[in-house]
Amino acid sequence: MTEKKVKEKSKRKKGSEEKLENLQKEKDELFEKLQRVGADYANYQKRVPKQIADTIAYEKEKIIKTLLPALDNFEHTLQNAPSAENVDVLVKGIKIVYDQMLDILKSHGVTQIKSLDEKFDPSLHQAMMQRSEPEKEENVVLEEFQKGYKLNDRVIRPSKVIVNKLPSEQQQVTNDDEDKKADTE
Repeated sequence: MTEKKVKEKSKRKKGSEEKLENLQKEKDELFEKLQRVGADYANYQKRVPKQIADTIAYEKEKIIKTLLPALDNFEHTLQNAPSAENVDVLVKGIKIVYDQMLDILKSHGVTQIKSLDEKFDPSLHQAMMQRSEPEKEENVVLEEFQKGYKLNDRVIRPSKVIVNKLPSEQQQVTNDDEDKKADTE
């Protein structure tokens, strides 16, 4: 072999060794990065549940603290109940506490669902029974058994209601015939 070819092979060999060395360094760097990312992710997985639990505990505490003044007012009202000469005073105290509870719920994004005399809406109301009142519209809420509530516009408990169901024409004719029959007997 000629000296020129040997030098050329040597150069190529050197170039290949340098490439191999660079690739080895790059592989090592990427492997280290991967290990760091893996460790960060493992730490993240450990940290997040604790942060969520801490946040929930903090929010619970915040809600309970806002309810305590209403509880205090109930206690004051009940302590004064035996000495209240007038039932109106007791009722007024209870009404104040009720309004305070509603304000507390409102401050947490909870609102009451308006039901009475509203059109029946199955997404807001739960029909417990039907009643017929001809002077009112069909499918209007006549009475509310239990108030419903929304949390930030999401129903957390529907209102339990009685809905107006007007008799159909055929039922009215049948009922009128029965009434006439009963009158003749």
